[in-house]
Parts: sequence; C-alpha cells; structure tokens
Amino acid sequence: MKISDELVQHIAHLARLEFEGDDLNQIKGDLSKIIGFMDKLSELDTKNVEPLIFMTDKVNVLREDQSERILTSEDALKNAPKKDSDYFRIPKVLDKKS
Repeated sequence: MKISDELVQHIAHLARLEFEGDDLNQIKGDLSKIIGFMDKLSELDTKNVEPLIFMTDKVNVLREDQSERILTSEDALKNAPKKDSDYFRIPKVLDKKS
C-alpha cells in the first residue's frame, strides 16, 4: 500500500493531529513500516491455529474483600488547610439558582 501525503493528512485530521515538513515525512515512513509489517504477517499460514481469547492460560486469583480502618478521620484532616469538625471545607463550587 502506498502511503501518500493525502492519506497521512486524512488520518491526522481524524486523530486531530497536524504534521508538516519533516514530521510528515517521518510519519509516512513509520506508517509504511507498519503496513509492511502487517503485510509480512499476512504471509503466515494460520488455517489450523485457534484464535486467542487470552494471551495466557493463567487465572486471576482474587482475595476476599476485607473492610479495615486504615486512616482515621483525625489523620485525614490533620493536614487539611480548612476543616469543620469531621469534614474538609472547600470553596463553593455550585450556585443554587432560584
């Protein structure tokens, strides 16, 4: 597949990127290498190869969730710039409109 400036500009537009000058030529070269690699893969005989769903046959071993108190309220509020009893105080973010 021939990689043209127009094709690179179209792909760049879809990806919201801009390439000019040397960058355009470098991207054209990179895309040509990628296409060449994919063409090389298509030469392989995969008739009797089962498709992979997972890259490994390992199974995740998950632990049980255990609730534990690691950080106390006092520790969490210790370095807060502003606090009010058990809460962080922050500037108002939303205004109520009547």
